[in-house]
Amino acid sequence: MIARLDMERRNYPLTVLHEYRMTPRGLDDTLSWLAATDLAALRGRTGTSAERMELVPLACEVLREVVQVFRPSEIDVSAYGIREGLLYEHMPEKLRARDPLIEAARMAEVVQARIPGFGKKLFEFLLPLFPDVGPDRLRLIKAACLLHDTTWRAHPDFRAEACFDNATRANLGGLDHPGRVFLGLALLHRYKNSRSGSRLEPMFRLLSEDDIQAAEILGKAMRFGAMFSIGDPAKAGRLVWQPKKRLLELDLTPDGEGLFGEVARSRFNALALAMKAETRLPQIA
Repeated sequence: MIARLDMERRNYPLTVLHEYRMTPRGLDDTLSWLAATDLAALRGRTGTSAERMELVPLACEVLREVVQVFRPSEIDVSAYGIREGLLYEHMPEKLRARDPLIEAARMAEVVQARIPGFGKKLFEFLLPLFPDVGPDRLRLIKAACLLHDTTWRAHPDFRAEACFDNATRANLGGLDHPGRVFLGLALLHRYKNSRSGSRLEPMFRLLSEDDIQAAEILGKAMRFGAMFSIGDPAKAGRLVWQPKKRLLELDLTPDGEGLFGEVARSRFNALALAMKAETRLPQIA
């Protein structure tokens, strides 16, 4: 509850409690702010029940003492509790080792995508574009590829924002708030070239400019790869990225030559523009 009120004080754009993080100083500011604020007015703004709001002053005192005793460097919020902890304890080690984000994304693909299994092929097709990314970013890229088609039932005019909402609001584990926004922004660009003017813009401030650009590149890469081939983009061609030369190449197979029409060319060029790259394409007879 106090974490939700901390969000209100900070005008924090993503009201998802899981993985929300506070510093001791920021929390202390919030506790002082709550002591001087009309809690009834806050209750209306945050949708909190009267019964829970009555406990806030007492909870503030308890939390202040806990922080003073343990002196944490950061306070993190978890949506999981004792039930999930007990379940985790009973899992075999092999199951514990699985990535909860990837498992959730894979299940969403199985249930909601038009072509389950295509996400893995799309991920492998796009891998040459990301030769130097670390494991944390790589898992976000893989999750995005698995989720890229799971909102296809939404109306085309709203599909991009539906993707973003699904990523940022879904019950996904193993994902902090910047990771949620990165994933959502990449999926937004899967369906839409521009993000300007979106109602979602306040959330973008949780990312650095470099992360925003990386999410756009991933989204436009998925946008190209997803329509380049129905079954497997690798059967139509392969991407070659030369970062030092800023050169993006597409090697087409004979099957790929027939698929590389006007729309595919336009999406490939949009990807190159986002990467600030020159392009090289084979001559198509």
